Amino acid sequence: MAETAVRQRTRYCPGEEQIAISDAICFGRRRVNYPQCPGCQFNDDEKAAGERQRVIAHGLVVQERCAPMLDDVFRACDIRGVYPEPLNEDLAWRIGFAAGTFLKSALRGMDRSDIEMNRVVIGRDLRKSSRQMAAALIEGVRAGGVTVIDVGLIDTPQLYFAVNHLKSCGGIQTTATRNSAEYIEFKICGRGGRPIGTETGLHDIRAIATNTSRHDTRQEGELQQVDLADAYRRFVLGFLDMPKHLKVVVDASNGVAGRWLPIVFGQVEELTIDALNFEPGSESGPDPDPFVPAGLQRLRERVLETGADLGVCFDGDADRCILVDEKAEIIACDLLTALLAGYFLKKKPGATIVHDLRSSRIVSETVLRAGGTPQRSRVGPAFMKKMAVERQAVFGGELSGHYYFQDNWYGDSGLLAFVHTLNVLSQSDRPISNLIAPYRKYAASGERSFINEDKDATIEQLGRLYETAKVDFLDGVTVQHPEWWFNVRKSSTEPLLRLNLEANTPELLNQKLAEVAQHLGQAVDP
Repeated sequence: MAETAVRQRTRYCPGEEQIAISDAICFGRRRVNYPQCPGCQFNDDEKAAGERQRVIAHGLVVQERCAPMLDDVFRACDIRGVYPEPLNEDLAWRIGFAAGTFLKSALRGMDRSDIEMNRVVIGRDLRKSSRQMAAALIEGVRAGGVTVIDVGLIDTPQLYFAVNHLKSCGGIQTTATRNSAEYIEFKICGRGGRPIGTETGLHDIRAIATNTSRHDTRQEGELQQVDLADAYRRFVLGFLDMPKHLKVVVDASNGVAGRWLPIVFGQVEELTIDALNFEPGSESGPDPDPFVPAGLQRLRERVLETGADLGVCFDGDADRCILVDEKAEIIACDLLTALLAGYFLKKKPGATIVHDLRSSRIVSETVLRAGGTPQRSRVGPAFMKKMAVERQAVFGGELSGHYYFQDNWYGDSGLLAFVHTLNVLSQSDRPISNLIAPYRKYAASGERSFINEDKDATIEQLGRLYETAKVDFLDGVTVQHPEWWFNVRKSSTEPLLRLNLEANTPELLNQKLAEVAQHLGQAVDP
């Protein structure tokens, strides 16, 4: 009887009795602390405080037993897990319902009544489970009464373009980036493409998903399908400025770059692309991890064979890229950040450049020398984008191969990193190896992993051991000496610590690696 009564009541906000709202909108407003919620007669959360079950949309009673499963897939910056267990179509529906509810309820002012803003963009990559998981996700979003714009097969950075180009309250990409084929992932962004992480909404989405299950909501948002090819091509090529011809070997990792590179660059006469692994959907592509050079071996060989000016490898969803020079030497991603920082500061003198705290000292030194402002950030797209927005940074780069652009709504983009590198190289009479050479100043360890079951205690211990140095805990622990520095961070999903160490000389690097590593646990082979 109680469930029936809840289902049949007409909900409204105090003082707005003439405006009826659905259960889903009511629930969404409670999740974002809507001003009228405290004390409202329809605030089911207040009534159910302390209980192990809650009444949610349409009177459905759900036990909290589903929370552990969600704990397995909700991460700091995204939602990720193995398909089909624990992340399957049922969970995708709940995540879609929760994300759509949250994104729509986060609208403010005139946007709330703008039909176009009350839409969510959905895209997907090429992995085998993406199609059915995206379909379940779309069904969940529409079940909350939210209109879906299905943009189909896209690279992840294209989602930020779509959210802004089409007008919407946010978007979700179904992907798993560089993770192996059994993984699936949902990356969520809000209005304007702003990142949705734990601190900016992912916790609220998890709470809504925890307290619902797949069911008939008796409402269904509209489904719209849009092809972005022409608009996206114009957007990307709008940044291209190549005064001379270049030959580039491109490894698409058999991911979405293999679909979109020909669409975007196919008619660019100044560019010759030698294609590697352009078979979208095949699982035979490399692992484009900057910390695993073996995955770039075929690209390096082809650059030497063809005499190319440059080699570039994109990961599966094309949000990251890694470069090799004309001598087939891998260009560390923080060194490319330094090169592009100088390029952007010429365009916008005095601007801020964001870099993750693992990046070489050469990045901040380069930015300062060029008259800009360097800004350190925690590791990860959600943190980098948030920092870029807060500081209105013109550009940013991570050691992992993510590059962020103010002109891309502060989002990362492998294609735009490629375009701006082409610009720099084409506008110079020097090879890329020569352009990068001034930034090869320090000896770096690369990221190394250590098995450690007591990560927090180890990080605290390192802070005490090196207390005479400059120490901070922005992300793990960073210890800085004049001639060397290191950062140790926790893995968010495994009992691992990640070490990055840099020194003025290779000899000092080896000495300090041995010194620090003895405190970290068992080393994991790369």
